[in-house]
Order: sequence, then structure tokens, then C-alpha cells
Amino acid sequence: MSQNAKVAVMFGGSSAEREVSLRSGKAVLASLLDAGVNAFAFDPQQQDLSSLDADKVFIVLHGRGGEDGVMQGALEQRGLPYTGSGVLGSALAMDKIRCKWLFQAQGLPTAAFAVARPGTEDYAAMLAQLGGKVMVKPANEGSSIGMSVAVTAEELAQAIATAHQYDEEVLVERWIEGREFTIAILNGAVLPIVEMRTPRSFYDYEAKYQANSTEYLCPAPLTAELTQAMQKTALAAFQAVGASGWGRVDLMLDQQGQFYLLEVNTVPGMTEKSLVPMAAKAAGYSFQQLVLAILTQAESARR
Repeated sequence: MSQNAKVAVMFGGSSAEREVSLRSGKAVLASLLDAGVNAFAFDPQQQDLSSLDADKVFIVLHGRGGEDGVMQGALEQRGLPYTGSGVLGSALAMDKIRCKWLFQAQGLPTAAFAVARPGTEDYAAMLAQLGGKVMVKPANEGSSIGMSVAVTAEELAQAIATAHQYDEEVLVERWIEGREFTIAILNGAVLPIVEMRTPRSFYDYEAKYQANSTEYLCPAPLTAELTQAMQKTALAAFQAVGASGWGRVDLMLDQQGQFYLLEVNTVPGMTEKSLVPMAAKAAGYSFQQLVLAILTQAESARR
């Protein structure tokens, strides 16, 4: 990349994950500037895309409008290279329900689930079908926003109503009792596994961004055989949804030793304490080296 090439670091946006995106974007921008890159901030909530004057775009927008293919399509219309997944990979990965269908079609392990749309009423039958305890998620939100656990029909009705505030389609997934992991992908390489441990009922928004009680273990304490199997499955899931460049795949490991895919994130958190930088550090990357490696993918991307 030319030393004078202008790199727009795009963060903020208008999604429910704006605050997280602001933190990620500021960390990426500071790192690029420190590396001597001609980078500048661009917040599409406050600036019109028609005013964007850049040679490349480093996307650090989380959630709708930035991680779902919309911004990727707009940048392609303008002929601007950008980091991360293309339009299709971004859109599919953002949609948890269609991700689950793809995992099933590819024979990849994922927990049993149902889809709740407005008008769904037989909550007791849905709960019984999924084992009596479920996780409820809006189809197209991240950072655990709008998610909740339900063990009664009344709780399920309330959880679905909460999730419907964010999305018309809601994923109702069989509860998996066990350990939670994430696996980062960087330019085709699978990074060391991170295990997240929280005393909360699940790894929710507070556990991710506010609590001091969350523990992170990287590399995760797993057997070599299980590590390899989980990494192979994570890469297969990443490729199944058409994701590319960099991202993160979340999994659960139950008490019987079976693991299940949860979702694919194509623009995960990028503060210096986020999970992808943590995995990259275990693989020998500094935060700045990680940021530059992600940017390099944008230079060679062909979409």
C-alpha cells in the first residue's frame, strides 16, 4: 500500500452496537496512525457516504448497517476496497437463523432450534420440543443484545417479545449446558481458541463489556484432538456462510464432550482487550500487527 494511501476507519454507525463500535474503531485508528498509515475516522451516522474520500476502508462497524452487507454493497458501488467479508458473507453471517440452516445443510454440529415470528403462540410446545430450557436471540443482533434465557412458557413469551423489539424473526435455541469458546480466523489461518468463563447465567452484554468477573483462557485448556476438531469445524462454518478475511466463530462444548456452533461474527470487537486480539496475541501478533494484517486483506480482496 502506498504510504500516502488514505484509509478510512469506519466506526460508530447507527446500530444497537454503536458504543462498542466506537471503542473498537478508536483502538484500530490509533494503531494505524501509530504505524504511520494515513488513516482517519469516518462515522456514517454523522457523515454522508458521498463525502467519503479514501483509497481503502477498514470496517469496524458492528451490527446492522455495517456488518450485514449493506455498507459492503455501498462501498462496492463506489469501487472502494474494504476489510472483511463481502456482501453475501456479511449478510448470511449476520442472520443467525440462516446461519443455522447452512450449518445443518453442511452437516456441521449446531443445537436444535425453532424460529419465532410475530403470531407464534404455542410457547409450551416449543419449549418442550427444545428440551425445556432455551436461549432466545434476535436473528440479526450482536453483542448479546436482546438475548435471554427461558424455562417456562411465560418466560419464553416474554423473551420472544423482548427479542421482537430488535427483529421480526427470533431464534429459539436449545440450551447447552457447558463451556463457551470462540475461534478467530485471520486471512485463512485459525488462531488459538479462547474460552470465556462467567459466573453469570451466560456470556451476556454485561459479561462481555462491563463485568470484572469474566475469565478468559487462551489457548483454551482442551485436548489437542478436541482443539483440532473445533478449529476445523470453525473454519468450515466460516467458509459455509461465505465469510472471508477475518472474523470469529462462537461454539459451546456440552458436559458430554460434544461441541456445537453458535454463530459467525464478521466484524467482531477490536479493542485491545477484545477476543480476536487476545487470540492473535497467543499466536504471536501484537495488536498493531493484527490491524495491519486485516488491512492487507483489503488490498488483495477480489469481490
